[in-house]
Parts: sequence; C-alpha cells; structure tokens
Amino acid sequence: MLDELLGRAELKDRIEELEEEKRHLERRTEAEEERRSEAARKRQEAEAEVNRLEDKIEGLEERVERLSATDDVEVSVRGTETLHGDRRDEVLARLRSFGTGSEGALTAMVTDDVPDALGDVLGERAALVRRAAPCLVCVDDAGLVAAALAPPTPPAPFVEWGDSFRIDRSWFAPVEPTWVALVRSDRFALGVYDGETVTPVDEIESDVRASHSKGGFSQARFERRRDQQIDDHLDRAREVIESHLGGDASVTSRGGADRSPTPPPDAAVVVLGEQTVLGRFTDLADRTATVDATGDPADALDSAVRDFWAVRLSLL
Repeated sequence: MLDELLGRAELKDRIEELEEEKRHLERRTEAEEERRSEAARKRQEAEAEVNRLEDKIEGLEERVERLSATDDVEVSVRGTETLHGDRRDEVLARLRSFGTGSEGALTAMVTDDVPDALGDVLGERAALVRRAAPCLVCVDDAGLVAAALAPPTPPAPFVEWGDSFRIDRSWFAPVEPTWVALVRSDRFALGVYDGETVTPVDEIESDVRASHSKGGFSQARFERRRDQQIDDHLDRAREVIESHLGGDASVTSRGGADRSPTPPPDAAVVVLGEQTVLGRFTDLADRTATVDATGDPADALDSAVRDFWAVRLSLL
C-alpha cells in the first residue's frame, strides 16, 4: 500500500515490462545472429560452388580451343590405297609381324570419337582418324607405324596396347567359306567366297522391262506389271537362297562340276546389291551392303565381292 501511495508500484510494473522487452530483444538478437551465421555459411558454400563451376567452364573452354586448333591444323594422310586379295593379305601380314618387345603397339577400332590414348599418340593427326572412321588404327610409340584400315566386317570398338598389333583376318576377309548373294531387280547370283576366290553356285536373269514404250499399256499399268516382274524375280532369288542354305540344292558350279567348297551349316550369309531390294533379304543375311555391280550375274557377283571386301588403307 505504501508503494502505491508513493507511486512505486507503477514503476515496478514498468521495470518488469522493460526487462521482459529486453529479454525478448536479446532472443531476437540471438536468433538474428544465428541467421547471419547460417547465411554466411551458405554464402561461403555458394561462393565455393561458383568457383568450382568457373574452373570447370574454363577447363571446357580450353578443351574446345584445343580441339578447334587441332581441327584447323592442315594435316593430310601420307597416302591411301585400296587393298584386294594378295595385296591385302601382304599388308595385314606386315602389320601382324611388327613387334615392339614391350607394350609399345597401340591398336584401336574407332567408330566415333578418337580415344584419349590414341589422341595422345597421334596429336594433331588424330583429325585424320576422325575423317577415316570407322577404321582400325595401328600406331606404335616410336612413330614408325601409323596406319588406318577400314575393315569390311569391323569388330566392336576397343583400344589396346600390346607387344604387337591386334589384327584378326576375319575382320577383312572370310576365314571359312561364306555364302554371298548378289541381288538386283533383274539379276541374281549366289556363290561361295573362301576369302580368295568366288565360286558361282546359282544364278537367275529375269526379263524386267526397263521403260515404257509408246502406245499399248498405260504408264500406270506398265508400272504395275514391272513391279510384279520384280517381285517374281525377288521371290525366285529368295527361294534359291533358302534351298541352298537348307541343303536342298547341290552346290555346283555353273558348268555342273562340283568345284565349290561347301560352307558349314552355320556359315555367314552376305547379301549385296541394290538398296531398294536388300530389305527383302535382311532376315536371311548376316550382313547386307549396297554395291554397284553390273554385267551378267557371274561377273556382277565377282565385282560385288571385290567391292565389299576391299580394304581402304590410309597412312597417317
């Protein structure tokens, strides 16, 4: 009561209010300091991430400049050659015989990007590999050999150091008798290729009209008849392939003498010819390819085999 009379009660209430407000401000200050500390930590993390990304961008830019500089360098192959038959086998034998005595021979099957190991050895000449791909590259660490070959039946991409170059003849020519068919819209030939010679087995020539003469049938009717003639020809060609693959037909030469090697039951089947007709034989073939082979069936088959199993050699 005395406090009330002297006015001290009101002052004490005010002091308590101020102390509570002080404690509240202290808590806010502490919370704000924690937020500032967390913000500072996050800012430091963000700055570190920015620095990391800047370093990465700088590295990528340097790589782009380096690659661009490599592409701009005027480099060219020392020579090219298309290899066939004995010449192909001679070149492959030379490469296989090359030995380094240590892990100094690098072989790489390149289909797209040049592997780093190969780029390190070739330097600016790696641009030549990109131009020649897909190709099998053989280089040694002393720079004595640097060659790229385009195998007709390439393996899966690989990069390998060894004492000698890794070269499998099956990538360049059959190691066992292989069925080869040439299919055109009016000609067909089937033969056996043993990696050196082609032995004709069967052939078909069909009378497919090439152009519409004046008068007579309309153009539309002529096209229908021509398409039917081509379909009949392709059906006959397919029947011949299936009969020989199934063993229902004897494998004989055109002259009737049994001179051709008999392929094993699981022998590969390669169908070559016009792009427009190859789709009819994809289920029978292990490989198909477009070739420009003309003439009578036997000669066209020889030409098709020569073209398909040709090996392009580039000296890097």
